[in-house]
Amino acid sequence: MLAILSAGIAPGLALLSYFYLKDQYESEPIGLVLRAFITGALLVFPIMFIQYVLRVEEAVPSNLLNSFITTSLLEEFFKWFILFFTAYQHIEFDEPYDGIIYGVSISLGFATVENILYLVANGVEYALGRALLPVSSHALFGVIMGYYIGKGKFTMPKGKWIFYSLVIPFILHGIYDYILTMQKNWLLFITPFMLFLWWLGLRKVKIARELSREHVNKYMNANYKI
Repeated sequence: MLAILSAGIAPGLALLSYFYLKDQYESEPIGLVLRAFITGALLVFPIMFIQYVLRVEEAVPSNLLNSFITTSLLEEFFKWFILFFTAYQHIEFDEPYDGIIYGVSISLGFATVENILYLVANGVEYALGRALLPVSSHALFGVIMGYYIGKGKFTMPKGKWIFYSLVIPFILHGIYDYILTMQKNWLLFITPFMLFLWWLGLRKVKIARELSREHVNKYMNANYKI
């Protein structure tokens, strides 16, 4: 059991640490980051219940709709809701890159509990595959969501960027899940998709860091003039 817990938790904490350490200015309080992580972890249980009911009732008839509605829409909406109505409003969210920190924290909290439950049910031998696909993909959806949330807080027009922060992760997550439903050749599709997702996520990290640099310099220059 200890091996399963370690294998289930390690990828999420490693990815969270990586993106947290990318914050080049004032680092976010560890307590707030952990709170976001735990909130994301707690989301697993109501979402799993809703997904179970939808599947038992056969409310979603096809793999395509199931991927986009039962999985992607539910998971990304609830993560977005928590990110927008908690972290976004917090005084410590004071530069664009902070959106990525909190987006990743919530997403990896969710992914970590989901990962542990999967490994308990299926065995620790799946740990590497889970780390490379579901845990990594959740982290990258969180990066993209957080990037647009961060941009929306400090860039006009805000509404457009906030809209993107939900819709783009939703679309990407739906594509990811639909690929995994393919019975044949799914690996041929998921490999380039994950490479694209990593490229996109790291590009958003780079842009967000630049936006934060500009934001901090602007703030410092304004204070200097005063």
